[in-house]
Amino acid sequence: MDARHWDDMYRSRDQVFSGNPNAVLVAEVGGLPPGQALDVGCGEGADALWLARCGWQVTAVDVSEVALRRAAGAAEDDVRDRLSWARADLTATPPPAGTFDLVSIHYFPLRREPGHSALYGLLEAVAPGGTLLFTTHVLSDLISHRDGEYDPADFYQPDDIAQLLGPAWSVLVNETRPRTAPAPPGAHHTHDAVLRALRVR
Repeated sequence: MDARHWDDMYRSRDQVFSGNPNAVLVAEVGGLPPGQALDVGCGEGADALWLARCGWQVTAVDVSEVALRRAAGAAEDDVRDRLSWARADLTATPPPAGTFDLVSIHYFPLRREPGHSALYGLLEAVAPGGTLLFTTHVLSDLISHRDGEYDPADFYQPDDIAQLLGPAWSVLVNETRPRTAPAPPGAHHTHDAVLRALRVR
C-alpha cells in the first residue's frame, strides 16, 4: 500500500469519505484544551479541519499527494493558518519527538514489525501531558471481510499498543464500541477498537 496505491484510490472518486470528522475523535478529544496536533494519515482532511476549527494547531500528514490537495482545498480561510499539510511516510520517517499534545491515528494501516520502530516513532511524538488516540476496525470485522490482499492480523490493534506502553503512559480507554456512523461505501465495519492514552511523563 504505497503512495501510488493511495493516489489511485483517491483518484477513483471525487470524494472517498463523508467529509465528517471521525466520531471517536469528536467524542474523545472534544473536551481537551487545544494545542499542537498530529493527524496521521489525514486523507481528505475532515479530522484535521475539525481540530483546527476547535482551536488546534494541526500538522496533517498523508502519503497521498492527491488526498492532501483535496484536503487543503476544503480548508476555510479562517482556519488555514492553523493547518499545515505534509506529504510523508511516517512509518519510514518518524515525526519530531515530544512535539504534539495530540497524536491522532484513525484507521491508519500500521503494520506490526520487529522492534516496533514505526510505532515507537509515533508514540515518541507525543509530548509529556499529551494524548495518543488510536482507532481502527476491530479485528473480527477485518477478518470476516478480508479481500485476500493482506492479513489483518499483521497490523496493530489497540491491545497490542497498550501492552507496549511503559510506565510513562496511563491508558484511559481501551475498548471496542459500535460505530455511530455508517461505514464508507463498500466497507462492512460495524465496530471500532479505540485506545486513548495519556503520556504522564
